[in-house]
Amino acid sequence: MPEHLECEVLQKARYINTLTYLPTYYMYGRQLEEVTTEKDLGVVFSNDLKVAKQCEEAYSRANRILGLINRTVRFRTPTVLISLYKSMVRPHIENCSVVWSSHYTKDTVLLERVQHRFTRMFDDLKELPYEDRLRKLGLWSLEERRSRADLIEIYKMIKGLSTVPWSRFLVEVRTVSPEVTTGS
Repeated sequence: MPEHLECEVLQKARYINTLTYLPTYYMYGRQLEEVTTEKDLGVVFSNDLKVAKQCEEAYSRANRILGLINRTVRFRTPTVLISLYKSMVRPHIENCSVVWSSHYTKDTVLLERVQHRFTRMFDDLKELPYEDRLRKLGLWSLEERRSRADLIEIYKMIKGLSTVPWSRFLVEVRTVSPEVTTGS
């Protein structure tokens, strides 16, 4: 029997309250510790199935790196800054976004604030609205990029290029016209 168990239990349920019965799990006669969040492959999963913690972590990491770029880079041409943003900041915001894509406005706005801050790093664009800054820099909003990633994943499923079959998500429903059911 191992000295120290590195196993934890994350019980997922839509609503967890004191009235909900959740079983207790044991391994080698020891009760496993229950946690409310768990990080797996860089994505934070929570027991309430919300992605707020993942969005907060992604925002925090991306914002720190953006601050580092802002403090240390002196040669601030658009080409250099955009390359740094795309290679060092955006991957933190978009890592596995197909899995955890936010559907709450507060999470989407939080993530978009990083790119909003980035576009304000250009002195000649500061006074323009966010959408105009994006257009001048040749960038898409993060929400548009997540939608595109979702569409690409669906395309791969339909064409059989994904390990997840299309049939796991949608079931074909055949409708029967009223004339057929009434015997007319």
